[in-house]
Amino acid sequence: LIMRRSSFVIRPLLFPFAVLYGLIVRLRHWCYNVGIFKVHTFAVPTICIGNIAVGGTGKSPMVEYLIQKFQNRHKVAVLSRGYKRKTKGFLLADKTSTVLDLGDEPFQFWQKYKDIILAVCANRVEGIQKICSLPTPPNLIILDDAFQHRPVKAKFNIVLTAYAQLFTDDWLLPMGRLRDVVSRVQQADIVVVTKCPPTLSVAERTAITQKLQQHTTAPIAFATIVYNQQVYGKEELIPLEMFIQEPFTLVTGIANPKPLLSFLIDKDATFEHLNYPDHHHFTNKELEQLQGKRILTTEKDYVRLQPHLQNLYYLPIAMQFLTPADEHIFGTVFENL
Repeated sequence: LIMRRSSFVIRPLLFPFAVLYGLIVRLRHWCYNVGIFKVHTFAVPTICIGNIAVGGTGKSPMVEYLIQKFQNRHKVAVLSRGYKRKTKGFLLADKTSTVLDLGDEPFQFWQKYKDIILAVCANRVEGIQKICSLPTPPNLIILDDAFQHRPVKAKFNIVLTAYAQLFTDDWLLPMGRLRDVVSRVQQADIVVVTKCPPTLSVAERTAITQKLQQHTTAPIAFATIVYNQQVYGKEELIPLEMFIQEPFTLVTGIANPKPLLSFLIDKDATFEHLNYPDHHHFTNKELEQLQGKRILTTEKDYVRLQPHLQNLYYLPIAMQFLTPADEHIFGTVFENL
């Protein structure tokens, strides 16, 4: 309650900084729109996944959904920034790559989908150029979290907004969570409302659609997060219902652990929650404190923790459209690919 009151008092004081931030962002977009800053297009089709808010909107599950959707009929490449990796510049994943080389999310993709091309590069233009110059180049590139990267004009833009934190109900940084102006959503080819309750009513869907359509003419689709029925360890699978019969420690280093917490609480699981910042690099002291615990974590955190801990398990998640109609709406955007 005290924190909420402090936020209520502080946020208005941040309004001038949010206005200044908005002016800077709009000036940057104007420079790209009028040609002062160069925009690059590429012959290979590119699908950009992004959002206009900081924090978790479900980009990684969307990347995996697209890989699964297209890998059987396209040579797919995924290009990511590789946030908090220990390497610099362009790096193409190979059998020697580690999570420190690629970053947690790209390494997660690489471990699961060995038939794709996986590369990391903060400069997306350079990254695409080098991917396209490979001896066997892809014919489809998925750009992970690149909606703010204006030097690249993607063929398709997927904008995600989380059900509990719609961009229409938010403010620009630092007053709110928006890192870009709402008008940018006009460039979306489709907007996906992610992390919806599976029981979302028709009335609420309609209300959300009407709110979003005030800012974009793109079609709107609704999706939810589906949790696996098994937890995965290094060498074993355990049914989730069996795993949660004993107390455990939940370790999260993601932007928004609330949906996972709610899911486990609804299942009457008994656990302590150790929450760390998104993409957290665990110190030796923190790893020592985790030793000996029976730990459940996210797949993204697992790839960072697995080399250091025993008795470690993760619960996979996947993105799923709420209805066949939502999946059809999404699919029609890419029907010519």
